[in-house]
Amino acid sequence: MLRLLFRLLAMLALAVAVIMAVLDATRTIAAEQLVLTPLATSWITVSPDTLETARSFVQSRMHPLFWDPVLVRILNLPGFVVFAALAFLFYAIGRKPRRRVGRLAIGN
Repeated sequence: MLRLLFRLLAMLALAVAVIMAVLDATRTIAAEQLVLTPLATSWITVSPDTLETARSFVQSRMHPLFWDPVLVRILNLPGFVVFAALAFLFYAIGRKPRRRVGRLAIGN
């Protein structure tokens, strides 16, 4: 059941990564120069209040330095890179384990 959940999260993160990559590609073609939209800019465009809520939550519940050096760097990355990395991580967690075949496998 958990594998299914992580596979679903991987699929959704990959879909968001593709959408964000297409938006950046469209903006790049229109501007005739490379345009990579940071995740923070996309987040502010979609829902500015939740970014401030997330910042205050992280600074109050965790160490305040976790926001500035760590999460700010992640938010400055292009959005499609962050969501592609999340998709890969969720897929790696949710994949089926390989069957071990060899000398030590049961049933040989």
